[in-house]
Amino acid sequence: MNQSELIEKVAQATQLNQAAAGQAVKAVVNAILDALVAGDAVRISGLGVFNVAARPAREGRNPQTGEAIQITASKAVRFHAGKAVKDALNPPTRKRAPRKKTNCQQSASNLAK
Repeated sequence: MNQSELIEKVAQATQLNQAAAGQAVKAVVNAILDALVAGDAVRISGLGVFNVAARPAREGRNPQTGEAIQITASKAVRFHAGKAVKDALNPPTRKRAPRKKTNCQQSASNLAK
């Protein structure tokens, strides 16, 4: 889903026009981005947590030449999904009761002893 599709979904769900929904979506995205730039974690109930992780400087290799290169330190955004997202993606399965041993299985286990 891209931004314009998200705006359309928000407009339908909230019964706003496209322009108002577009401003709302852009405002939310900008608020999240501003918080991440400031180094704050963003917790959205029912969705998850966005936070900033620091990547240290390290040595790497140029895949074409095999030459060692220095990779500079950087920051990356990490997302940890919340319980609602995990449950939506992985619906709980119905657990079955353990099967009882039949006479054949019992006698086979007795023979093995």
